[in-house]
Amino acid sequence: MPLINQKRIKVSSEIPTASMADIAFLLMIFFLVTTTFPKDRGLAILLPEEGVEAQVSQSNVLHLIIQPNGIIDVRRGESQQVQQIRPQEVEAVWRQEVTANPNVIAAVKTHPQAPYRYMIDVLDALHAANAERISLQILEE
Repeated sequence: MPLINQKRIKVSSEIPTASMADIAFLLMIFFLVTTTFPKDRGLAILLPEEGVEAQVSQSNVLHLIIQPNGIIDVRRGESQQVQQIRPQEVEAVWRQEVTANPNVIAAVKTHPQAPYRYMIDVLDALHAANAERISLQILEE
């Protein structure tokens, strides 16, 4: 039997990289175009009109004083009696105060040395308790 002229097929072990840069560039454009970035959500606070000042009776104010160690001093109105609570207890205290006085306002006063997260924890607890009347202040020495 005669031998047929067989061509040897040489198999290359290389990966073609000529179009690799094009593919990477197209993938990069695709991901940049389709990616959505979360918007910065700040605190949802409705601020009063500029220059509007209202007189509030101290009997309607619940002072929440945030200390640098995270403890919250609670004072009711003009009373000098201070109750110390943790941020987790703010919601229960607020609900109790609103039950006793529906016109109560939360005056959140933050010590200048207190970490920001403590104020956020108090505001979150007030929000969970459906508090709508909140005054934010910096504690003055």
